[in-house]
Amino acid sequence: MTTFDELRLAEPLLRALRAEAHRHLTPIQAEAIPQILTGRDVLGTAQTGTGKTAAFLLPVMQRLSGARSQPGAPRALVLVPTRELAAQIAERAGAYGRFTGLTSAAIFGGVSQGPQAAAISRGSDILIATPGRLLDLLGQGRLRVDAITHFVLDEADRMLDMGFVRDVRRIVAQLPKRRQSLLFSATMPKEVLALASEILRDPVRVAITPAEVVVACIEQKVFLVARADKRGLLMELLADPALRRVLVFTRTKHGAKRLSLQLDKAGVTSEAIHGDRPQSARVKALAAFRNALVRVLVATDVAARGIDVPDVTHVVNFDMPNLPESYVHRIGRTGRAGAGGIAWSFCDPSEMESLRSIERLTRRQLPSDKRARDALAPPAHKPRVAPRQSRRHRSLSAKRRVAA
Repeated sequence: MTTFDELRLAEPLLRALRAEAHRHLTPIQAEAIPQILTGRDVLGTAQTGTGKTAAFLLPVMQRLSGARSQPGAPRALVLVPTRELAAQIAERAGAYGRFTGLTSAAIFGGVSQGPQAAAISRGSDILIATPGRLLDLLGQGRLRVDAITHFVLDEADRMLDMGFVRDVRRIVAQLPKRRQSLLFSATMPKEVLALASEILRDPVRVAITPAEVVVACIEQKVFLVARADKRGLLMELLADPALRRVLVFTRTKHGAKRLSLQLDKAGVTSEAIHGDRPQSARVKALAAFRNALVRVLVATDVAARGIDVPDVTHVVNFDMPNLPESYVHRIGRTGRAGAGGIAWSFCDPSEMESLRSIERLTRRQLPSDKRARDALAPPAHKPRVAPRQSRRHRSLSAKRRVAA
């Protein structure tokens, strides 16, 4: 099974896919969609950039067809860890559902509740939400979840990393027992598996490993470079116009802010997204990057979670990630859904262990840039040259040799 036409999808969904120029299935879509269409619970391992959003939205939409939701009572809930991811999934839900009559809404913190509550009260079939805002609206009586028939927990590992596990459990406890549940996670630590055992009922497991995605789609290279030379190397690479839309990752919020300012001063248009920026500024920065108003987006791992910008030509790891799994998430922002992409990593001597961890995870040695490798190589051994002697010293030496 390689194309959407081979699935048992309704014509309105296939029509939307054709409008989006989506024809070929990604591996996670080929494995997950048929299982979800049968009504089975699914435990999926897949990272961003594999086509995972369509893998759960399309079959859920298919199963929701033929009925309408009551005001304030959606029938499908997609729970996500970040505001950016909620907005991205809502945009995809709108695109895939444009010919179905199904409606969707996204609710998340950092913005006014008013428009979100109004969208819910009008009636939304699919609700995409972050845990905090969802619990707020439930507590205010503006939202009911007793009509939920389909529940999706996306990026479960990040949900746990960000401390949302208690909120997730509070939300799940209020959902109907009779429902179809889907859980997707980039990694499957024991904490995620424990949560899955609470949420899912006899699930089918589907897995797309990081190595499959990384090796298949993305050209990777590591630049061995001194820390002090990283900014100069980035500017040198950005001199190439082929780097049209570049996502740069830093380890810290301060690093993202500082690098963006340095790029702007050097004449490279950029924006930064990190935890210290208000939600409105982050949304504006992401929109500027998506609409090609700026060339470079500098981001931290948490702030970038859920970024889905088409045609990112290059991902640059300005700082190596602390966790090797984060490397897979980062570079997955290019090479989306099977397309090609380029990922470059700047590795200084203190980050070599991070590089080795990444290579163990992806089961491949990353090719290194020869210029940078030569620049960091220890100087070649040179024969010792005797120091130049003064005329008086040479004269005394000659007299000693004669006396001997």
